[in-house]
Amino acid sequence: MADANAKPPPPPPVDHDDETVSERRTLRDYYIMLRERLWIALPLALLVAVGYAYKNLQETPRYAATARMQFEKPDRIVMAEGVVDTAVRSEVDMNTHTEVLKSSSLREEVVASFSADEIKVLQRAALKRLPPGSPPTNVGIPMGELSVFPIRNTYLIAVTVTHDDPDAAALVANRFVEVFMKRLYDTAGGRTADAVKFLREQASRLEREAQEKEQALQQYMTKHQLTSLDTSQSMSDEALKKAHTMRDDARLRLMAVDEKITQVEAYQKEKRNLFEVVEIANYGAVPSLRAQLSTLQQEQNILSERYYERHPRMIDVANRIDVTEKELAKAVQLAIDDLRARQAEARQAYESFSAEFAQREKDAMRLGELRVEFNSLVQQSQVARENYQNIFKRLTDTTTVKNLDKIPLHPLDHAVANRWPVSPNRQKITRTAIGLGLMVFLGVALGLSFIDDRIKSAWDVESFVGANLLGIVPDLGNLKDEEKYTLMLTEKQVQGAESFLSVYSSIKIHSKLDFPKSVLVTSTIPGEGKTLISCNVAGCFARHGKKTLLIDCDLRRPMLHRHFKQENKNGLITWFESGAMLDSNLTTHPSLGIVPVAENLWLLCSGGRSKSPTELLENPVFGQLLERLKKEFDLVIVDSPPLGAVTDSVLIAERVDEIVYVCRFNRAYRKHIRLYMRTLRQGKNEVLGIVLNGLSPRRIEYYSNYRYYRSYKKYYGAQT
Repeated sequence: MADANAKPPPPPPVDHDDETVSERRTLRDYYIMLRERLWIALPLALLVAVGYAYKNLQETPRYAATARMQFEKPDRIVMAEGVVDTAVRSEVDMNTHTEVLKSSSLREEVVASFSADEIKVLQRAALKRLPPGSPPTNVGIPMGELSVFPIRNTYLIAVTVTHDDPDAAALVANRFVEVFMKRLYDTAGGRTADAVKFLREQASRLEREAQEKEQALQQYMTKHQLTSLDTSQSMSDEALKKAHTMRDDARLRLMAVDEKITQVEAYQKEKRNLFEVVEIANYGAVPSLRAQLSTLQQEQNILSERYYERHPRMIDVANRIDVTEKELAKAVQLAIDDLRARQAEARQAYESFSAEFAQREKDAMRLGELRVEFNSLVQQSQVARENYQNIFKRLTDTTTVKNLDKIPLHPLDHAVANRWPVSPNRQKITRTAIGLGLMVFLGVALGLSFIDDRIKSAWDVESFVGANLLGIVPDLGNLKDEEKYTLMLTEKQVQGAESFLSVYSSIKIHSKLDFPKSVLVTSTIPGEGKTLISCNVAGCFARHGKKTLLIDCDLRRPMLHRHFKQENKNGLITWFESGAMLDSNLTTHPSLGIVPVAENLWLLCSGGRSKSPTELLENPVFGQLLERLKKEFDLVIVDSPPLGAVTDSVLIAERVDEIVYVCRFNRAYRKHIRLYMRTLRQGKNEVLGIVLNGLSPRRIEYYSNYRYYRSYKKYYGAQT
């Protein structure tokens, strides 16, 4: 046998326009990845996690002490404001005080404030770490690490110092608070008296300016007869709006009357019925006269049927019709005259309202011209008054604040020495180490799984390769070779027999052709178990009553005759070399040498070895042989060489009906299998699917959804 781990040669080119199979993994697939790489990823993860924890736990212990200061809110009852405002009114003020506490100038003041005994406390931890004989001057004054932050949603500031010595940490934190408070007191004092004098002078000057601006505004209003510009402007705007509305209404009425007059004149000119004009038809007595005329005309029509024109009754009706028509004509003329009167009235109203609107526009424009200067005077007066009021208020507050506390600040909590170190933080280090180990474990396991492209699971077959999974055959390494190739020809109940029956059922389900037919069994590389699958699948069909022929088409390295303990003197090669006769009975042809190996199962050997089997496989007579054999048998199963080793299987695939592809667990690469499958699908034959071979029962449980193996083992375990 060839090396089972040998890599296949590059696959033949295929059409890259084929639809790419969508890769969708489930949680079960990722669990399989982690399970497979457990003993590689877990030691690495433990090594990284333990190394990280060990390194961080070797740090020098550090101690923290925290002092808190409270800034009180400004007093809203007094409403006083100092010259130097030390009160905290916003988050910006809190951040300002925080940055002052962090400043280098304040740090220098703190360093200068320590006494000789306090400096010894600060140096105590550093001196313990000095090598013997080193001068203590090399230590300096270790201040530790300062952390200042405002506490959220409060007026509190926390000052935390981290130091190698707990007493030194508390000392430095308290000293920062003391020096900061002293600086605030020094900043706020000594400026109030000068500020009061300056504010009095400014208040007097601004008061005079405000009075002058108010007098100038009053004189301007008297000159232009304005009680209030806004009131005058409002009245003018209202009058302008009213005049505009009345003018538009008059214009609309005039346009409506003009339109009716024009319509009447057009009807008169064209001699059309004026009663189509609504204003004429409905005017005064016109409706009643029209009704009366209509009644008389109907009466005349009725009488004309009985009397002649000279009959007294006919003459009477005619006279009444004439009188009514004259009265109706007068009524129509009155309606026209009324329209003309309304036209004149509407024109006069429109002209009157237009003149009034023009006058209102002039008044509004005059007020607009006055507004610019008036607003300037009002604004100057208001600004002068506001300036005076602001300065006067500031003067009052400054005078009052002299008797109030200038610094609304006091220490809330003094820092105390904490004997428990904050660094190294064992809990944090433990959590980080666990998280880091978990990340390394997942990264290594999943990374190696994505890098490893060998076929392993049902997902690889169905989702990545895009083929049907015909079945999963367990590893039969515990059986002897002479037993496992004839497993389905015996009545023994051994583990794995059920898997071949499952493959048999899947082939029947996915096959679209009726018997007789031919099936090719091939693989990617040598050692994947295609011969094992061929023998036992042939045995399954034979056990189920199908007359089955098993052909050994691996002409370079034939193996079937050994598994069935037959000689390899006659077969395909001898038949081809002897003339490839097809007209005789092939089942008894001596050069072909078809031999029965079990009930309903026959074997056609290779008949030797060939270095150039393509001469036989490419010859049309080989295809004719397969067609003749299908007439003699229900099923012809062809065991062929691997696709990745030689091209013989591609030639055979052109002459068979269906193909079964065999893949051994963790052996061939998925991308090669997918490319070879695409090559096979380009032919006229049907690729039924893939048989996954060589999985242990434990791997079958978590590499696929085929769970019957465990039950099968329990059921038949005692018998085997």
